[in-house]
Amino acid sequence: MAEAYIVAVARTAGGKKGGKLAGWHPADLAAEVLDALVDRAKCDPAQVEDVIMGCVMQVGEQAVNVARNAILASKFPESVPGTSVDRQCGSSQQALQFAAQAVMSGTQDIVIAAGVESMTRVPMGLSASLPAKNGFGFYKSSRLEARYPGIQFSQFLGAEMMAKKYDISKEELDDYALGSHRKAIAATHAGAFADEIVPVEITTPDGTKEMHSVDEGIRFDATLEGIRNVKLLAEDGRVTAATSSQICDGASGVLLASEAGVKALGVKPLARIVHLSVIGHDPVIMLEAPIPASKRALKKADMRIDDIDLYEVNEAFAPVPVAWLRELNADPARINVNGGAIALGHPLGASGTKLMTTLVNALQKRGKNYGLQTMCEGGGLANVTIVERL
Repeated sequence: MAEAYIVAVARTAGGKKGGKLAGWHPADLAAEVLDALVDRAKCDPAQVEDVIMGCVMQVGEQAVNVARNAILASKFPESVPGTSVDRQCGSSQQALQFAAQAVMSGTQDIVIAAGVESMTRVPMGLSASLPAKNGFGFYKSSRLEARYPGIQFSQFLGAEMMAKKYDISKEELDDYALGSHRKAIAATHAGAFADEIVPVEITTPDGTKEMHSVDEGIRFDATLEGIRNVKLLAEDGRVTAATSSQICDGASGVLLASEAGVKALGVKPLARIVHLSVIGHDPVIMLEAPIPASKRALKKADMRIDDIDLYEVNEAFAPVPVAWLRELNADPARINVNGGAIALGHPLGASGTKLMTTLVNALQKRGKNYGLQTMCEGGGLANVTIVERL
């Protein structure tokens, strides 16, 4: 089978809810990433054969095929097509895998996988609540209700279920959250994100212009005491807002190419796709799927966890990476080495290619070979992608 290579990666710095990216229409924000990718690869935009873009809340400003709208808002010609993907939080990781499959099949040579989510302008849950409020029904059908009677599919409940199932204490979750911030702080101060972030112009409250290039969610003054004192999300629970991913605005993308595409571009690839897969799991606990998904992926790739130098496991909630580390018998020093979504934010549909951007960049900077990315997804799903630095 033909190889798929990652040629360029890019992401915006995260913006907090109502924060620095709140003034950006998501199509325009995604367009900034598309333009940056072709610039970094020295690629004529007309060479791009498709743009596959992850987005979860595909309503309002993110409706009517946001991928195509981002293309039309960019410097790309009208000849470049685009399609939008929803695999919940794994939407742009799935976009990456679809793009890789297109390249590996030989049907296309240069494809962009990307993601965007403005959680400020298109709030989480809007795609389900808005139709219901306006008399257009609810996503849970009668047959689905019959199979899961009275069950509320909730990531928040799933996080608590994970903590209890794997006997993870609140204190352990708090410690993990502090570590996420500390790693993100260290990475920011060391300039570790400089090569991956696309600065975008913003207007400050006083009307001045500046470039947004630092992840807004990082708490540079984070302390364990402060995290410990955050109120529990449920009275008898263990998870708090401090041990959960932050609502975030952002866009990200990865440019993939076949061997012929790499030659046409005349660039040295950053990484090679080694493995890609996706599984379905229990939709009630919902967030557990990365564990069996990663075990299966390693087996299919004929690799051991010790063969993987760096892991990006999305920090939707702290119980997810903590349980993953335990069940995979993985090295805690290799996970989310530049911080994760607890500190950097989780812009839903953009997080997949955001994590891959950070993973590839970290492999390059640290001179490491193999990286594994996985994330929990609504409905009890998980994607796994393994890459090799070149």
